[in-house]
Amino acid sequence: MTETLLNALHDTVAARPDEVALRTRDGAVRWTWSEYDVLARRAASGLAGLGVGHGSVVALMLENRPEFHVADLGAVLLGAATLSIYNTSSPEQIAYVLRDSGATVLIVQESFAAVAAAPAAAAGCRVVALDGPGPEGAIGWDVLLAAEPLAAPAAVTPDDLLTIIYTSGTTGPPKGVELTHRNLVSANRTVGTVFGLRPGDRVVCWLPLAHIAERDASYYMAILFGLDVTTCANPREIGAALREVRPHSFFAVPRIWEKLKAGVEAAVAAREPRERALVEAAIADGTEAARLTQAGEPVPAELAARVEAAAPVLASLRAALGLDEARSANIGAAPSAPELTLFFHAIGVPLGEIYGMSENCAACTCNPSDAIRVGTAGPALPGTELRLDSDGEVLMRSEAVMRGYRGKPEETAAVFTEDGFLRTGDIGVIEDGYLRIVDRKKELIINAAGKNISPSAVESAIKSRSPLIGQLCVIGDARPYNVALVALDPDVAAGRAHDDPTVREEVARAVKEGNARLARVETVRRYAIVPDPWIPGGDELTPTMKLKRRPITEKFADTVESLYDGGGIDAG
Repeated sequence: MTETLLNALHDTVAARPDEVALRTRDGAVRWTWSEYDVLARRAASGLAGLGVGHGSVVALMLENRPEFHVADLGAVLLGAATLSIYNTSSPEQIAYVLRDSGATVLIVQESFAAVAAAPAAAAGCRVVALDGPGPEGAIGWDVLLAAEPLAAPAAVTPDDLLTIIYTSGTTGPPKGVELTHRNLVSANRTVGTVFGLRPGDRVVCWLPLAHIAERDASYYMAILFGLDVTTCANPREIGAALREVRPHSFFAVPRIWEKLKAGVEAAVAAREPRERALVEAAIADGTEAARLTQAGEPVPAELAARVEAAAPVLASLRAALGLDEARSANIGAAPSAPELTLFFHAIGVPLGEIYGMSENCAACTCNPSDAIRVGTAGPALPGTELRLDSDGEVLMRSEAVMRGYRGKPEETAAVFTEDGFLRTGDIGVIEDGYLRIVDRKKELIINAAGKNISPSAVESAIKSRSPLIGQLCVIGDARPYNVALVALDPDVAAGRAHDDPTVREEVARAVKEGNARLARVETVRRYAIVPDPWIPGGDELTPTMKLKRRPITEKFADTVESLYDGGGIDAG
């Protein structure tokens, strides 16, 4: 019989009852696997008292905290499915997800209770409140946990629904992706094995738990492999959390890896001149050795000797990041520049791209730590069939593929081929078994001359040249050339306005250097620096930091038109 998450929980609790399962950064919470299990069983009994049972849906709106794991697992122990709501959601977005999912209970912390109260009432949801009284009629978390532990979990099957993940909604209302025990256990067993996870490995729970990647990395994999999870409630503090936890496995979106790189470079630049030159030379040598290795070219003996001699210097950089014990480091969920990955290879961090989507539990291809090919998303995971359609769209089939979109049979049918392959919506190329993603099928630019251009490739080339550029959106469909909107990273801008001369100078340099790496037809000719940063969950970005291209072009329509009329900044 195929494993379920509850089978895995039983085995892990039996094997590691006194080992740490969950903790907070400050050590205020430190639960062993047996304590975690008992708390989840108490939550299950409390939820059963609210009518939750097999086939129910429970929604959660919580920060990354140990109570999330207890609450979610408590519902799963009853045979219910769960979903997380992005904490940046508006009342309208919350109402949509509660209504579409059919959730009957919402577990919410006090800081989000005000925005969630009316949607929960409209959907007829019972509310469980953490950290405060919550809306009128809410049940306290402590009251829920006062119930006697559930004696026996529900008899779930591999095909029972485990979670619903709501897509980013970049092209319309979000769809509820239904993922079963079979889907998620298969995906996470496979990915965790490729990562080389071991019982007791440390990981940080820090990305939104409404995103499939974080649910995989610090919840499902934790149960399947017996991991030690530290929760980080504020994702802006991930740098400090890495240094505290020193994880064995770490996943982040490209923007976070860019910030980690910028942090290293800033720290090196602040050293006294002789030491700075020594470290910069070590990084340059490590980068060149990594580049040659990736190109299949021999590394000259003299260069190899310098890299070996610089090993302590490079090790100190890894330690300063908190990645000195990382055996698996992964980047994904958005395009990234090869130069970014090569930098981390240079300092000894085995950064590799992983590719997937909510519809396949974020499990399609992955670069093994010992066979990374920079610029690719890796080979198909074991048990995954991969092929390209006639137009280059990536098609895949595996046990990780969703049951379907909740309540949307026609849209579900539209994303599958007749022989059951999932249409990913991404254009790709397969070279020696390794997949390289070109861009989203719907986002390719076809300019006025009929040339196909990948906007994400252009954006990545320019963004990688300066940490000051937080986001960049390229426009050029049916136009004679490309223009771009640039949004600053507020942390790096450090209070400087978009029209500050130093900002304009730095962005101009980045655009020029990025353009130099592109074909002429791909280059950005004119651009505008927008006055306000783009915030995840705002008008311009999804909660997972993907560009909302259509809303951006509509919101900044006048700016875009002015760029084509000779306004903005000439890229030179």
